[in-house]
Amino acid sequence: MKKKRCIDQLGRRVEFNFPPQRIISLVPSQTELLFDLELADRVVGITKFCVHPEAWFSSKTKVGGTKKFNFDIIHSLQPDLIIGNKEENYEEGITALASKYPVWMSDIISWEGSLEMIKQVGSLVDKETKAELLWKEIEKKFEVLNPLPIKKVLYLIWKNPWMAAGKNTFIDTMLSKIGLVNSLETERYPELSLDDMKKLSPEIILLSSEPFPFQQKHIEELQSSLLHTKIILVDGEMFSWYGSRLLKAPDYFPTLAL
Repeated sequence: MKKKRCIDQLGRRVEFNFPPQRIISLVPSQTELLFDLELADRVVGITKFCVHPEAWFSSKTKVGGTKKFNFDIIHSLQPDLIIGNKEENYEEGITALASKYPVWMSDIISWEGSLEMIKQVGSLVDKETKAELLWKEIEKKFEVLNPLPIKKVLYLIWKNPWMAAGKNTFIDTMLSKIGLVNSLETERYPELSLDDMKKLSPEIILLSSEPFPFQQKHIEELQSSLLHTKIILVDGEMFSWYGSRLLKAPDYFPTLAL
């Protein structure tokens, strides 16, 4: 088996046996991508949050969560390639894994970065042609997507404390991609009070299904303070998953009741 050398999206040098035969994925959206690249027999481990596809979720070995790895299980799987992400995984755990195994990391904030990740993962696993078909189909679907009505929005991801997606995030990129305007100028994921939300004056608040599972009761809780803001529940996977789930997003966005 030959060696492959590459640079990941963090600029790290990664060397591994090619093509890899025992892959662990530490990120739900990238797990789904590996499935769509038809790697059923070569992915040996996923996280407990890798819910798509359901067949893998119910059958593949779980290696812990995205922020807390089970190192004993990972060691028992003897991976020849581990695929993670800067934002979704934790640096200490990745550093520990990288001392023993080849670890390829993505770092995705922009639209271009998401497509580049698909290309690079295709190259990593010897599925370049399949990956090219995927990212080209994603581009095509978004090119013909009609922009949503221009609205000033606030995208909430967490409660206690309230947290929102700001600039320099993939969620912000997706909001812009579909024609929405993020009311936050702050970068990353700031904590917000109800007073902060009032001052931002969003026309619409989007309550994501993940990582916090917002429900109807949270709409009612916020609405009592934000009387003139429309508040709706949205599928967080469509805004934050940067793999092959992007194929489904263009059909979802027009269904939003904005």
